[in-house]
Amino acid sequence: MRLRIKNVDIVTIDSDNQIIMDGNIYIEDEIITHIGEELKEYKVDETIDGKHMIALPGLINAHTHMGMSLLRNYADDLPLHQWLTEKIWPVESKLTSQDIYWGSLLSMTEMIQTGTTTFCDMYFFMDEVGKGAEESGIRAMLTRGIVEDRNQPDKKLDESRELFNRYHKASNDRLRVMIAPHAPYTCSPEFLIKAKELASELGTGIHIHLSETEKEVQESYEMYGKSPIEHVFDLGVFDVHTLAAHCVHVSEKDIEIMAKKGVHAVNNPASNMKLASGFAPVQKMIDKGIYVSLGTDGASSNNNLNMFKELNLAALINKAMDKNAISVKAEDAIKMATVNGARGLQWEEQIGSLEVGKRADIILVDMDKPHLIPKHNLLSALAYSVYGSDVDTVLVDGKILMKNREMVTIDTEKVKYMAQKQAMELVSR
Repeated sequence: MRLRIKNVDIVTIDSDNQIIMDGNIYIEDEIITHIGEELKEYKVDETIDGKHMIALPGLINAHTHMGMSLLRNYADDLPLHQWLTEKIWPVESKLTSQDIYWGSLLSMTEMIQTGTTTFCDMYFFMDEVGKGAEESGIRAMLTRGIVEDRNQPDKKLDESRELFNRYHKASNDRLRVMIAPHAPYTCSPEFLIKAKELASELGTGIHIHLSETEKEVQESYEMYGKSPIEHVFDLGVFDVHTLAAHCVHVSEKDIEIMAKKGVHAVNNPASNMKLASGFAPVQKMIDKGIYVSLGTDGASSNNNLNMFKELNLAALINKAMDKNAISVKAEDAIKMATVNGARGLQWEEQIGSLEVGKRADIILVDMDKPHLIPKHNLLSALAYSVYGSDVDTVLVDGKILMKNREMVTIDTEKVKYMAQKQAMELVSR
């Protein structure tokens, strides 16, 4: 299958950060074969007219909880600890595989419609998430969220191994698997070491929550005499590739450790604001050479999975927090949502930028809207003006998942109906 996108403005997010006006992108099967001028002798099977549109790499949601879309608007305006212990965890204990399947498909639909082509999920029943990802065509990093069970200490690690054996590099390497101990406050030191050893054995990474709240950090000092970052560092967790979600309450020493060990931080600005967790010092991390990516967290703590919203918040919040108008510039925020996310998922050789030889994970944003006129600066427009609903067309591995705002691989009406049905049944169990 040969495909051409013509007449399109292209934001590559490659090492040169090229912006190509009125260009062309050629795709053969899942690979980008040419970017730039028209190839008159190159025969294609299908052409997409990108007039009035920007092409850019698909957005990467580096930390989320897909099945939690069933709990959207269910438990709001509560502190994180109360939200978890009194509302979320009791309902989560009643989740079924069917709940996760339909909740995850609902999340995938929303993400595709708002320009996300890759997600990293930490939750339960990950086989169901993998099944939905295979069907929908989206790219996925599957990580079975593990809260330690002292009565069956190895059961969830064995499930993670099985998940890896089934899905890692499945669907033409569109699915991958990492190991995901939930957090230092839900996993003992001994268990965290076991999780790290499993990741090392399998040749994959760790996905973990770290330093999300002041309470978490305070309790870590009370229990271990050190911050969560220092704690997992001393356990050797950072000896394998680590994707650390949140990293809100991190000290200068924590940041130095993260930079030294190559830890990839995931900023979740909307969720951190809504749960009053605080603001991550993103610019400080960037200045130390840490690759910071972006995530939505779950739809129950964010209420949507719109990565353009996260991109916008990432650029705005840090300016106010740092009292510096150039903190986390538009270009920085876009990299957080694309190439940095690819690095965090160890996928940068294939996705995260538009380059010849990379996978064709591409989104087209319709710029012919009043709120996007005039077109002075495309990067600024993407960071400060674009809505998720401006995404017109989405491709993953060169396959069209949405065109002209019409979903191709997912029956949206069926997914909405089934997700509503499962959600109502879940909260009444």
